[in-house]
Amino acid sequence: MKKALLFLTAPVRWLLAWVVALVILFEEWGWEPLQRLLRRIVLLLRLQRLEVWLQTLPPYAAFVALAVPSLMLLPAKLAAFALISKGHVIWGGLVFIAAKLIGTAVIARVFSIVQPSLMQLAWFARGYSAWKRWKDALLAHVRSTRAWQQGKAFKASIANQLRKWLRP
Repeated sequence: MKKALLFLTAPVRWLLAWVVALVILFEEWGWEPLQRLLRRIVLLLRLQRLEVWLQTLPPYAAFVALAVPSLMLLPAKLAAFALISKGHVIWGGLVFIAAKLIGTAVIARVFSIVQPSLMQLAWFARGYSAWKRWKDALLAHVRSTRAWQQGKAFKASIANQLRKWLRP
């Protein structure tokens, strides 16, 4: 029985590692651009006072401010899975992707504002440091792969081609 359980846990761990890696890569790709986009939206909507207020929050209030966007988007993600389970795969996928993009943008922006306050919490600082080391090691490994290098070269060639086409 124990051997069968070990047999099952290795594939599950492998699958989980791939899912986590894909999420990290998505957030690594999207974190900065989405944060910049949200900053522009904040300026457009004149919400700078909200950002100033977030900067003044004490550590645990900053933690709550970071958690709220995730909790607010949970119903949208659950609705996406409900749509998928009812056979509306495209709509469910679109809702999930939209929720993920919005969530990543908001969380990236809020985190950049409240991070100094959060780092005053010893448990958060330890957890964040461990997470950052693990994520950086994973990204270094992924970036060293041939597939990543080829993808990076392909992206650069597409960008160069677009620049040529868009030049007057």
